[in-house]
Amino acid sequence: MSFWLNRRRFMQATSAAIAAGALSSARPTSAQSSGELRVTVGGGDVGKATIEAFVKPFEAETGIKVTPITEDANPGAIELMVKSSNVTLDVGAVGQGSVLTLEGKGLLEKIDYSIYKKEDLDGMYDFAKQPSGIAWPVYSYNMVYNTESFPAGKPRPITWADFWDVEKFPGIRTLVSGAYGSEGPWEEALLADGVPADQLYPMDIDRIFTSLDKIKPHIRKWWGTGSEIQQMLHDKAVDVAQSYDGRALLLIDQGAPIEINRNQAKLTWDYFVIPKGGPNVQNAQKYIEFTTRADRQAAFCQIFPQGPTNRNAFKLLPDKVARKLTTHPDYMKSSVFINGQWYNDIGPDGLTNTERLIQRWNEWVLQ
Repeated sequence: MSFWLNRRRFMQATSAAIAAGALSSARPTSAQSSGELRVTVGGGDVGKATIEAFVKPFEAETGIKVTPITEDANPGAIELMVKSSNVTLDVGAVGQGSVLTLEGKGLLEKIDYSIYKKEDLDGMYDFAKQPSGIAWPVYSYNMVYNTESFPAGKPRPITWADFWDVEKFPGIRTLVSGAYGSEGPWEEALLADGVPADQLYPMDIDRIFTSLDKIKPHIRKWWGTGSEIQQMLHDKAVDVAQSYDGRALLLIDQGAPIEINRNQAKLTWDYFVIPKGGPNVQNAQKYIEFTTRADRQAAFCQIFPQGPTNRNAFKLLPDKVARKLTTHPDYMKSSVFINGQWYNDIGPDGLTNTERLIQRWNEWVLQ
């Protein structure tokens, strides 16, 4: 079973206690006995799309009041809630590595698949249906190039080996920082060095950094947030970049001269989960089931371009919209899947591979 990692990193700079306090103070625990739900929806355009596609229609269909929380769910806060028997969050979105950890500690409710429609279950990707979580949505890291630097009819980089080939494809580059370990140019470095996509794991960390040595002199900046990469692409500060597909799509819609290369895209996603022992578990189960329906996911994707986990959603989307989404069948064939289990594996030194990557990165980037 593979689990994935979340680009948001769930407020790593914030303590679990503070996060738990913020969630619990927003509404008294006793108010939840009414069956009302508190659900994380994310911020910005993602949060707005979630409210329009999921929250409002769910309230209209069921009569269940939903209070949207425009924050990410902090795994540490969830653990504190459950262990203190003060669960004030009914449905949270957490990263794949976090699902693995929380589930292993017995902190999550099992998903009740008996209430799902067969066509929705059959339409969902296998990775989306985990014992304690439902995947939503899918997004990706992609190569993005400036079409003025690489015009149509001229050679364009289509593989990560091409990205590393600065002689054939000259230009200023940027890659995601490896400072957080669970997010970094690790798979890309191995692909550039000739490792087949189906043989990436277990990853050879020494080989990763040997490959990164070759591209390091040509990297203008190791970006750490989506806003950073979006700004660099907007300002034409780089010719070819690694970027979240959503950030690039927003710029393309605004007329920016960039194009997404979907080949060797690296996919990741979050999971909706239900903290163990909450007062509204039955209604929380209903809400998560509602979000898996093809029509609801299609509605979301028409507001914000992130990939559905129910393949039947594509039957309801115009081709122009469908081809913006990272789970389009044509793109999935050449995509790379992160093995989140590998990142969580602990070695003989007591460190996880994520911790090992952070340690190695901090030494390497200063050299």
